[in-house]
Amino acid sequence: MTGREAPGHPEARSADGSVNVSRGTMNLTLQVWRQAGPATDGGLKEYAATGISPDMSFLEMLDVVNERLIGQGDIPIAFDHDCREGICGSCGMMINGVAHGPSRGTAACQLHMRSFKDGDTVLIEPWRARAFPVIKDLVVDRGALDRIVQSGGFISAPTGSAQDGNAIPIRKEDSDSAMDAAACIGCGACVAACPNSSASLFTGAKLSHLGLLPQGQPERYRRALKMVAQMDIESFGGCTFFGECQEACPKEISIDVISRMNRDYLKAAVMQVEERQAGGGE
Repeated sequence: MTGREAPGHPEARSADGSVNVSRGTMNLTLQVWRQAGPATDGGLKEYAATGISPDMSFLEMLDVVNERLIGQGDIPIAFDHDCREGICGSCGMMINGVAHGPSRGTAACQLHMRSFKDGDTVLIEPWRARAFPVIKDLVVDRGALDRIVQSGGFISAPTGSAQDGNAIPIRKEDSDSAMDAAACIGCGACVAACPNSSASLFTGAKLSHLGLLPQGQPERYRRALKMVAQMDIESFGGCTFFGECQEACPKEISIDVISRMNRDYLKAAVMQVEERQAGGGE
């Protein structure tokens, strides 16, 4: 029996190999980034998270801590959340230096406290990127991702009601790839994990899920030009294929979408030059 094991409490081994009791409670020390607003300086503040169930999600643990802070008359920790099912992409934070925490393929809301050990110190910070300014504490402004989509991530031609899927001939490889790319929830973990703070995985996913389908073909190359240009305007860094983005992505989207984005962008740039020359432009 280990020093952390309580008598009569069976063990549960997490994905990273750590052992926790499957019943009972845990006590942790949190180092949380607190920042009152975008114009103020921030810093880490320590909190005790006691009596935490290993079966709680990470956000539920923060709820418990916040309830205690409110009860003490203190200001609760601000963090983004909504569906808490790994679908909406609202939650996002660096946990011990890793986007969304230690479990691969999960958002912070899906991370369970059994992934940690009793007595652990957990460092919690907001996304760190110039394009994601801190609003308060762990909340950042991810409006830059919305503006990338608004710049061209849509189909402008009205297509009416949905057709039967079997009536549109699409290669299975293309439909599968489009669905994989469409799984992007826009949480921003790829940006936070990238050493360059690049939004290439996000942008590539949005381009791929439209560009691989027949409905997205008419605007495919103009879309690539507009969305990549907007990505640069928003001060995201360039992609140098570190691959950290796909490791941090809770939907495990592959960097193949970045390669597809680059191909479409280069082809679009050449087509734009040819169009200008044909029209007598410079």
